[in-house]
Amino acid sequence: MMVFVLGALTATAPLATDLYLPAFPDMAESLGSTEKHIQLTLTSMMVGLALGQAVLGPLSDRFGRRVPLLIGMGAFTLTALLCTVATNADQLIAIRFIQGLSGAAGMVIARAIIRDHFQGDDMTRFTSKMMFITMLAPMLGPIIGAQLIIVAPWTAVFVFMAVMSALATVLVWRYLPESLPADQRQTLEAREFAATLGRLVRDKYFIAPVLAVCLNFSMLFTYVSTFSFISQNEMGASAGAYSAIFAIGTLSLLAGNQVNLFMIDRVETHRRMVIGLTCSLTGVALLTGVQLAGVDNLVTVPSGIAIMMFGCGVVFPNLGAAAMSSQEPKVAGTASAFMGCLQMAAGGAMPALATMGGVTLANMTGGIIVYGIGTTIAVLATIRIYRRQPVLAA
Repeated sequence: MMVFVLGALTATAPLATDLYLPAFPDMAESLGSTEKHIQLTLTSMMVGLALGQAVLGPLSDRFGRRVPLLIGMGAFTLTALLCTVATNADQLIAIRFIQGLSGAAGMVIARAIIRDHFQGDDMTRFTSKMMFITMLAPMLGPIIGAQLIIVAPWTAVFVFMAVMSALATVLVWRYLPESLPADQRQTLEAREFAATLGRLVRDKYFIAPVLAVCLNFSMLFTYVSTFSFISQNEMGASAGAYSAIFAIGTLSLLAGNQVNLFMIDRVETHRRMVIGLTCSLTGVALLTGVQLAGVDNLVTVPSGIAIMMFGCGVVFPNLGAAAMSSQEPKVAGTASAFMGCLQMAAGGAMPALATMGGVTLANMTGGIIVYGIGTTIAVLATIRIYRRQPVLAA
């Protein structure tokens, strides 16, 4: 039950991110805006997710996990409904920012709850199981969104989003007990909080895998935030075709995650990271090669993306577990917030930087290449640190 509930919580933000991607062109037309402006609704939510995690993570260390979680999820449901009454893109950008602030609760506190119960490979194993549920949201989101905009206006997407969020909130209230005892909670004194952050930044066992997570997420999210426009406007895909392509990529991510789960008791952690990294770079190389050869189409480009995402599915759980296992449960909320804040900030800023010259396939690929190189450096640094001086918990 905990796998299911935490999976639903962690899936809330990806659902809010991916569900409305097929509606981007319709939203731009309805709100009298440009594609670039509508893309900022995604960026603003990512920034909100980053800032929200920075606040809600430490709050969960102080007040426990349940109360901040229930308040955040309730606010997320309300903002989803507010999106349906937005009359222009600027209003929607502002509401999505607030939605990101509240939706951060599910992501940051779920990671802290996992750390309350698990560490090391046990944490990696639980995370991989949970991600099976979590990945259903980004896989099914665009498909559901594409069907909704066929029979209803784009606002129906946000109504559906609100219903799913409300159901997740009920699951938390009914089935998720408090996991941080009162005697293990931290104060919110500024000096103690600053000291904790300073220690996290200086802790190589934590900061190295966190940087690798951020760069890998930037590589992944550069594709997620741009391919809706690229596939439909540049490559001639319909909304339904785009959602099918997106689902294939998500299935690849899920497959990599499950392969990692199979390897946990058979392959060392650093070797799992190398396997995942190699797959990701192979996909990036294929994506680059088909464009240079002039054979980029709706088969070759998604093939490269699928291989890249398979590798990400292997790498992500190992990096996240390494970072969180290096910290004590009493600061798990703050550590989770720090990692999640950087990850969401990267997801919001890096794709925008990659497409400053326009949302094109070439710019998307260029960004993925740069972030892939950064991921390689960070993963190799993480492997070197952990192999030279292993941490018992990790």
